[in-house]
Amino acid sequence: MQIVDLAPTPSQERASKRGGPRDGAGRPRLRPSRVPHRARPEHDPSHPVHVTIRAVRYLPSLRSFQLARAIGEALLAAKARGRTVTQFTVQVDHLHLIVEAADKRDLIRVIRGTMIAIAKRINHQLGRRGPVFADRYHSRAVGDARGVRSVLVYVIMNHKKHFSESANIDPLSSARWFDGWKTAQPRPSTPCPVSPSRTELGSHAWRRFGLIDPAEAPRSGWAEYGLTAADLHPEYRHTRAYDRLATRARGWKPR
Repeated sequence: MQIVDLAPTPSQERASKRGGPRDGAGRPRLRPSRVPHRARPEHDPSHPVHVTIRAVRYLPSLRSFQLARAIGEALLAAKARGRTVTQFTVQVDHLHLIVEAADKRDLIRVIRGTMIAIAKRINHQLGRRGPVFADRYHSRAVGDARGVRSVLVYVIMNHKKHFSESANIDPLSSARWFDGWKTAQPRPSTPCPVSPSRTELGSHAWRRFGLIDPAEAPRSGWAEYGLTAADLHPEYRHTRAYDRLATRARGWKPR
């Protein structure tokens, strides 16, 4: 009686492994995003929107003269194209914007169009290619006058959240063109890169709770403990670790 070997040959084993799930197959998994990938909510045109955009790792500081100028030029171009960015601030590795739009579709167009314009200018300035911004942008609509005033302080005074030795007016923000100061401030002769607010909340309603004092500052931030940029090791400056160190510093107490 002849015994038949039913064990698969090596070629049959290789053929059997084609298709189907395999370890390590598919698109490489990236690190988790800071912003959950959910559908954007509908937008009320009467509500200003606070937008936060973070840069990718290892870019030079966005507050450097060359990159800050490139961002300003991009905002001017966005204004010329009808994108309503009413306030902005440039920080080491992120931007804050206040934008307005007619509806959800227009809001996405304004934010994405502005991000693309800024990214192109930055890449041109650095002579590089590739993404400039990491994750999805974070956005939050503000539907009350007091909240709009708080967001205004947070955006145009955001440098005080990060640098305790900062001046009252940040030159790398729209604060120089802001018209809601409690005391008159000199206005620059350069073109204004932001648009006037078209909403009642963003233009007039917030003023019922008082004009903004140049000495005001956002309530949160590790600068309140007396730490400055010099307290962070240069090796980690302008990277994601910068934010992590800053977060840890919030628990630091002065002696």
